Amino acid sequence: MTDKNRSVFILGGARSGKSRFAEELAGKSGGSLHYLATGRAWDDEMRDRIVHHQARRGGEWATHEAPVDIAAVLERLDAPENVVLIDCLTLWLTNLMMENADIEAAFAALEAAIASARARLIFVSNEVGLGIVPENRMAREFRDHAGRLHQRIAAIAGEVYFVAAGLPLKMKG
Repeated sequence: MTDKNRSVFILGGARSGKSRFAEELAGKSGGSLHYLATGRAWDDEMRDRIVHHQARRGGEWATHEAPVDIAAVLERLDAPENVVLIDCLTLWLTNLMMENADIEAAFAALEAAIASARARLIFVSNEVGLGIVPENRMAREFRDHAGRLHQRIAAIAGEVYFVAAGLPLKMKG
């Protein structure tokens, strides 16, 4: 298996079961489990979601919080024995936009980290392009950035899944 083929990209809607599927896939991969969390607890509801995810994962996971510079954390964790689950790319994109970061540079850094990775990388992201056109400019920009990011990650990943109603559909690999 080449380095390219070690990465997995999992897309799905809200509460589709994509994170649970990603965790199960990571657990079956063998190796040291690392969870790269991109979410920020902006409010009580998000804090509750984070606690729920942590409880479901259990103690065998090492958690790394990286709301913005995930490429740097991926480089630090890059070892063949590591399995790194990145959850999720849409929260990461939100953080980039809120900080007025250079989104193209961040996407390029992530692509470079994936291309050179020796660790097994499993990315989770929300598919946001299947609904109606958002009414405001920022939401439309978010949807457009997410769509471009998803295309770029899917092109690099060795496997791509779409999850709906808890059922994974393998799209690539």
